[in-house]
Amino acid sequence: MGAKSVSSTRPAWYSLAPGGWRDYITLLHLPYTLWHLSYVAVGAALAPELRTDRLGWTLLAFFLAMGVGAHALDELQGRPLETSIPGSALVGLAAGSIGGAVAIGIWAGFAWTAWLLPCVALGGFLVVAYNLELFGGRFHDPVWFALGWGAFPVLTAFLASAERLALEAVLAGLFALLTSLVQQQLSAQVRLVRRRVRAVSGRLELWDAEAVPVTTELLLRAPERALQTLAVGMVTLALALIVLRL
Repeated sequence: MGAKSVSSTRPAWYSLAPGGWRDYITLLHLPYTLWHLSYVAVGAALAPELRTDRLGWTLLAFFLAMGVGAHALDELQGRPLETSIPGSALVGLAAGSIGGAVAIGIWAGFAWTAWLLPCVALGGFLVVAYNLELFGGRFHDPVWFALGWGAFPVLTAFLASAERLALEAVLAGLFALLTSLVQQQLSAQVRLVRRRVRAVSGRLELWDAEAVPVTTELLLRAPERALQTLAVGMVTLALALIVLRL
């Protein structure tokens, strides 16, 4: 069977048509950003008191750091989303958004609880070290992703509201870590097919003698549907917990 070219495949299933303002929307990785912001909401909702003002500031800080800053740094590393955003604009977005997130965190550390200050330092370090693959990429692996983009938002949001940690926060952080590992594992196959595979060929021979051609769509269908479903599911869970506490 002849090879099937995948050169025209979009770099991500949520990518918009390239060019102009659409590149900036694509840069946000909106489904995944909302997914990880859901962990912030989960952490805040599990606190003894739901403090909506603190939740709002924590969501803003994580949106700036993860949704904008981390993704701008990631795009500087080889243009995985194939945007035409100038490098200077990406640097400016990263510096401004991460700086804004750190400023919010420092203010919250003095206004709410000093325990947030170590979280600010750790978060600021991780967002740069992970996305720029510093220290030989030591912090750019699935475990650090799950810790930084899964467990960390839950624990930080709980701490911001409760001003302490508790067993329920740790268990929720473990939940976020594990689901983030699932996300990373599914995304790894999707990124491989969409961004690195030049051509796909072959077929699957079934026991009933039917042959199923191996195509780009076949390789992407299951992991991308799982990612889409999980993204919606995490947002739904977070909304359910917030509605419960309001």
